[in-house]
Amino acid sequence: MTDTYKNVRIPGPNDNVYKDECLYSFDNPESENGLFICMSTFYGLGKDHVARHCKANPDKNVFLHILRRRKPIPVDPDAEPAKITKMAIGIEGGFDPNGTKRFTFEEKYSIYVHPNIVIAYPDETGQLPEHVKQSAEGIIAAESAFLKEERALMNATWNGEVRRETKHAHSLQQLDNGRKIPPNGWKCEQCDLKDNLWLNLTDGAILCGRRFYDGSGGNNHAVEHYKKTNYPLAVKLGTITPKGADVYSYSEDDMVEDPNLAVHLSHWGINMMNMEKTDRSMADLEIEINQKYGEASMIEEANSKLQPVHGAGYTGMKNLGNSCYLNSAMQVLFTIKDFQEKYYRHCDFYFDKAKDPPHDFNAQTAKLAFGLLSGLYSRELPASIDAAFKPPSCIRPQMFRTLIGRDHAEFGTKQQQDAAEFIEYFLEQVHKHCASDPTPDASLDPSSCFQFQLEERIYCPATGQVRYLTRDDTMFRINVPLDAAKNMHEVLQYNKTKEDLEKQGKKINDLPIVRPIIPLTQAVARWAEPEVIDDFKIKRSQPSTTVRKTQRFLTFPDFLLVQLKKYTFNDDWTPRKLDVSMEIPDDIDLNSLRAKGFQHGETPMSDDDEPITQTTASKSSEQINEVYLQQLMEMGFSSDACKKALIHTGNNNIEAASNWLFEHQADADFDQPYKLTDVASSPILDEESISLVMSMNFSRSHAERALAMTNNNVEAAADWAFSHPEDSSTLHALMEALPQSSPSRHATKKTHFRDGSGKYRLVAFISHIGTTTSCGHYVAHILKDGRWVIFNDETVAVSEHPPKDLAYLYLYKRCAA
Repeated sequence: MTDTYKNVRIPGPNDNVYKDECLYSFDNPESENGLFICMSTFYGLGKDHVARHCKANPDKNVFLHILRRRKPIPVDPDAEPAKITKMAIGIEGGFDPNGTKRFTFEEKYSIYVHPNIVIAYPDETGQLPEHVKQSAEGIIAAESAFLKEERALMNATWNGEVRRETKHAHSLQQLDNGRKIPPNGWKCEQCDLKDNLWLNLTDGAILCGRRFYDGSGGNNHAVEHYKKTNYPLAVKLGTITPKGADVYSYSEDDMVEDPNLAVHLSHWGINMMNMEKTDRSMADLEIEINQKYGEASMIEEANSKLQPVHGAGYTGMKNLGNSCYLNSAMQVLFTIKDFQEKYYRHCDFYFDKAKDPPHDFNAQTAKLAFGLLSGLYSRELPASIDAAFKPPSCIRPQMFRTLIGRDHAEFGTKQQQDAAEFIEYFLEQVHKHCASDPTPDASLDPSSCFQFQLEERIYCPATGQVRYLTRDDTMFRINVPLDAAKNMHEVLQYNKTKEDLEKQGKKINDLPIVRPIIPLTQAVARWAEPEVIDDFKIKRSQPSTTVRKTQRFLTFPDFLLVQLKKYTFNDDWTPRKLDVSMEIPDDIDLNSLRAKGFQHGETPMSDDDEPITQTTASKSSEQINEVYLQQLMEMGFSSDACKKALIHTGNNNIEAASNWLFEHQADADFDQPYKLTDVASSPILDEESISLVMSMNFSRSHAERALAMTNNNVEAAADWAFSHPEDSSTLHALMEALPQSSPSRHATKKTHFRDGSGKYRLVAFISHIGTTTSCGHYVAHILKDGRWVIFNDETVAVSEHPPKDLAYLYLYKRCAA
């Protein structure tokens, strides 16, 4: 018997104990058969996977079995719910990830030795060696791997109370204009608003705050005052207490701490010690917004009586804290047969092959597929079920989220992310692992069902010559042409009425919204129109000319993922969402956009005089912008320093170059003669910089191009990306990276892409609620079994009014021939 337990270990502080969930399924201690924890590896396993583990590890067959059941807690009907006071999860005053608990847990334990020995624990018979008892106690007391991961993410993401000290704390100018602020009765000095008011600490002006995306809030008078005066600090009236207040720094664009707030307030006759809170703080508003995103009122079809559906393919996913972008994306992808075949049909293969299951991409993706498609976690529970037993009714994609986010600057946090960026990143991971990992069907790469090729035709009117290039993509990105709205007259009238009300200081909440109605077919038509590109060099030895570029499909993918570029930026770089209603057809025919290739009678542009082998930096050095150079030198910098600044920032942005000069003027070689070797090689692009540029709604390829052009300077890259339309930059990138095309080279990769008819039918779409893709909420609608179904995290129900017109991403499937 002693040899039976020789590999049993006592968990240490560095061991991950997976006691929340099975590595291969979503069984947990509350499941019918509980959870088995290997006492050697500390892996958690459902009953159906214990034999698999023992087959791979014959000498690690001793388990702590945990069976957890619920015990209802009597509820005091007069007790008030706990108030949320912190932007945090799982700590006192924060959000309870399990909701308001009306029960406690009772756990039963036993020691199981596979295949047929069961010993009750605690052991009253004396059968168990001491180190086995210590191992069991260690597992029971250990912090679970899930909890460790959650705490790390929360500490990195949700600490909403930490505010940095403002740089104006000790230098703030305060005018002696005789103003004294009364303790109440405040009103905006430019409109009639009496709430959401901010006191400017420099001149004592009381003005309303920013307008929220839904029309509520203020009328922006406080921020407009800052733009006129540059007076940086404002305090929100009604939040002042002896402990502090909400202070916003416009110049730092953030909520800040002002250690001298008492002194600054006393200048205006305000005694902090006598003030009480009468208005909601910004933390209150932030908490309220985050709470609303989890309520039915903030979700599409909230006013409909939705009928839940259950079974295989109708499994909900728990929101792990702003993980709805992942949930929506994976629900849509796993309706596609390619992903089902790869990861669900072959899930046992990947489970058997996994050497380190929690960190194995194929195993965890297969686990997710099993959870979504098996139907085991989407059962309609009978009303007569024992209240103590509640089997999982959805899946919690904790392991998958942790794995897919590992080493990624954005997806490794609990912040909201762009669903389109996540899909693109996930498809990259699928493709990478299909190329390197073992697979029962080496030819099956699910990501290929999205891949397609575009042909770009460059036509020079001056010479009549053409050049053909190809580029690969997985997403059809199209702009939203606002001027193509079918109801332009109504939109203009609505905007005028809205503007008049705002000038009068009136709220617009009750004004019915009139959105531009834009046909998707018009957006596609605009994409297909020729684009005029100025300053195009056919050959480096020749002057620039103007060309026209058109793009067409060389191949049509099985599934066409359409992304509407709804998210953009205002002139001041504040994010803006285009609030439009798209007219979305169920069927779309793109066959007219099929590329024709080099045509008879066309004259190809001649190749360049020499191969293009120079780096971005060396090419830029040949073409220093003399106008910018002169302007920088007039600021008092040397010619060599100015040349360096232009080269390092892409040679096309005076502001970025001047910022570079100020940042690097202390460098030892700042004024030394410029050498090509200083920047002779292309910069190494880090993932964090790429993610930052992509967060501004640029594709990964465009972000990488922008960073390469600006020596990995994020700010300069953003400027470059905004000033260079994506298609144009892709064109120039291809021009520099590829040999010049001949009439026959445009289709050399065609055999690597699926192709077929350009007729498609809409089968899914993902909608987004919020002002930017980095906040708000995502919901998926999927056409299943002839009906539309809404997938809203844990909620899966028949859709009554699928909001096709308001979506962000659309999935079209090729129609059968």
